[in-house]
Amino acid sequence: MHGLDDLRRQGGMDWVQQEQGWMAAPDDVIGALSKDGFDECKREMTTSRRDIRPAGGLWQGVNTRTGSVASAIWVNRAPWPQAIVFITIDGESLGDGSAPSLDRDPYRDDGGEA
Repeated sequence: MHGLDDLRRQGGMDWVQQEQGWMAAPDDVIGALSKDGFDECKREMTTSRRDIRPAGGLWQGVNTRTGSVASAIWVNRAPWPQAIVFITIDGESLGDGSAPSLDRDPYRDDGGEA
């Protein structure tokens, strides 16, 4: 997961314990996931009824080499230039610097069918 690791090392995403999410620019996270081999398959934006500004969004990508699925859900906060971003890889939350391995075979490594 070099793209996300690079983004974190460069200060582009920081873990916020209180929020249990990452403070980051959603486009930077999406770019890092794309660099890690995920091709976009879904992107949605939500808006506030009051002012039609984006309130948050969702992005999903698939790594066709491994079959892994990545999701990023974000919530924009008016006073902050960055959003709180929640990232999952194959349904596992990516939090506090831990990244699930993308090279594992979930059907063999976890006692599934061989």
